[in-house]
Amino acid sequence: METQRVAVIIEDDKDIRDLLNAVLQQSGFKVFTSPNGTEGVEAVRTHNPTVVTLDLGLPDIDGFEVIRQLRLFSDAYIVMLTARAEELDTLMGLEAGADDYITKPFRPRELRARISAMLRRPRSGEESTAMEPADTTMADISAGVGAPANTVSEPAQPAVPSTLPAGGDPLAAWTADRGAGLFQHNGLSLDFSTRITEIDGELVELTRTEFELLHAVLESGRRVRTKSDLVRRLRGDEYDAGGFISEADERTVEVHVGNVRRKLGDDSRAPRWLETVRGVGYRLAPTR
Repeated sequence: METQRVAVIIEDDKDIRDLLNAVLQQSGFKVFTSPNGTEGVEAVRTHNPTVVTLDLGLPDIDGFEVIRQLRLFSDAYIVMLTARAEELDTLMGLEAGADDYITKPFRPRELRARISAMLRRPRSGEESTAMEPADTTMADISAGVGAPANTVSEPAQPAVPSTLPAGGDPLAAWTADRGAGLFQHNGLSLDFSTRITEIDGELVELTRTEFELLHAVLESGRRVRTKSDLVRRLRGDEYDAGGFISEADERTVEVHVGNVRRKLGDDSRAPRWLETVRGVGYRLAPTR
């Protein structure tokens, strides 16, 4: 029997907390709620959820501090809910380790779509599942209409050769075993099957979003991945289906890439792994 997914809601507003609870329960989650940051951190520690929704304006602990505390022990997907319109607040939350954000007031359908996109990202040891993209309204909630989870297969990926040819190729030392999900470059090793990233044998702790972005660049080699490409990757859609991608979406990718660089100890001016193609996106840096 499939294990039921768990979600934790950290929200001090009872009406919003009840709405989130109803939406997530209808989407197949077992939900635990907390009215403040202190209880929320303990709830995440106790229940080990897949998804956490977090209000940044909590009465006790600053929401950014809650994110930092959660990232010490949890790799749950964190979705910030904020009434703050300033871009700086959003960027601070992403830099602290959140995966995505929604501005209040929000539509239940938007929350479902964001969480569905995160759950489509493949993870080791389990199949990806996504919530059905049907709208959820207050009428749905009153009627108790549910939305069961659907199994979604991993998007098809282009084949990558086991070893790129030498002889002047800037990726001569780059190797990949696509079938096993193993990538190595300039001392960096990424194993998709175990979700382990190492530099010269030393473990690097990445969030699920950061891991997915690094994996996308590694598997593409010197082929540039645009910011729009990476937004679609994080949404679980490898192909351009016509979905709108805003400047805020692309800015979110920039922040996540910055987090990856910081954790890898990579210098954007002399990159060892992630090379910026100004105005376009990112690609794998040449072999050193």
